[in-house]
Amino acid sequence: MTGTVLTLAAAALIVLGSLIALISAIGLIRLPDVFARMHAASKAGAAGSSLLLLALALRAEESSIWLKAAATILFFFLTAPISAHLLARAALKAGFHPPALDDKARAALGEAKSK
Repeated sequence: MTGTVLTLAAAALIVLGSLIALISAIGLIRLPDVFARMHAASKAGAAGSSLLLLALALRAEESSIWLKAAATILFFFLTAPISAHLLARAALKAGFHPPALDDKARAALGEAKSK
């Protein structure tokens, strides 16, 4: 009984994690600018990968696999926002601006850059 419940839970997590990873991959291809693509890659990629790792941990017999999966999930959620922030800064410094950025915000970025 418990084995069946764990198998069904792991299967549901695999399907959900795979769907989120697929949506992330489609977002990388279809979204219009670097900022939207960055969001799809960092947020959905980390969530999809984490769900897949959680499914792996549910079916694992050893506690060391649980520990490794938990450490990797923590690593994903700690590094995804940092990498997204660094990519956004690099894109801004390279001259890319979000499409919704108004003139006042562009002027503030230009003033901050010249100081």
